[in-house]
Amino acid sequence: MSECTHDCSTCGEACSERTESPFQIKPLHEGARVGKVYGVVSGKGGVGKSMVTSQLAVTMRRRGFNVAILDADITGPSIPKTFGVHARAEGAQDAILPVSTRTGIQLMSVNLLLEHETDPVIWRGPVIGGVVQQFWTDVLWEDVDYMFVDMPPGTGDVALNVFQTLPVDGLIIVASPQELVSMVVEKAVKMAQMMNIPIVGLVENMSYVTCPDCGRKIYLFGEGKTEEAAARYGLPLLARMPIDPALAKLTDEGAIENFEGTWLDGVADALAK
Repeated sequence: MSECTHDCSTCGEACSERTESPFQIKPLHEGARVGKVYGVVSGKGGVGKSMVTSQLAVTMRRRGFNVAILDADITGPSIPKTFGVHARAEGAQDAILPVSTRTGIQLMSVNLLLEHETDPVIWRGPVIGGVVQQFWTDVLWEDVDYMFVDMPPGTGDVALNVFQTLPVDGLIIVASPQELVSMVVEKAVKMAQMMNIPIVGLVENMSYVTCPDCGRKIYLFGEGKTEEAAARYGLPLLARMPIDPALAKLTDEGAIENFEGTWLDGVADALAK
């Protein structure tokens, strides 16, 4: 345990000196409705959380659900570009209106509020945490069945803020099959345990490449590491996503809603249960 700062709002410990609960779930806007909330997390960056979040939202939308994405990666937002959304969010009386994609997925991201989407966000942690809270409390989310929160990498202020102020129903951990996978998964698992949030399961991204000539799967980073990590922590490995040039092209073009893979069906099945 680190040295106490006596600021209970930024601490997840349940110590004897605590004067307030670490969990202070914030209410939605009075006109909004959100059903289940799932965070997409990892213990490090660069593993494809935004890619998984986007494809999972598309998968659930295709199953007939009303879906939303809250982009909590304030300093590295990528969700709007993935969907080809460049319009700015608008306000209505005392609320912010989410921007809808071509198929009706509701989005809220800091990029939808900036004058130029390439402007850097140079804010301190408390300000960033406050913006994430406002994405929950001030946005008029319309009849959402599933909301996915695209988390920033690691286990810092924003993650703590989300878990203490949003009613997160579960976490989906994203990892890649390098040697670091065990450490990455362990960080995410311990964070979930400390915040008392259930883990839905594990998704391995960049799992393999399919040979265009013979169809054989080539495991560039080796095979089985993520499965071993999942077994070690008693987690289901729900999906293995390939490195797919066609998928990367769709992402660059802002056309993620056109992807044809079924890699995340196992995650969707687990959520539907």
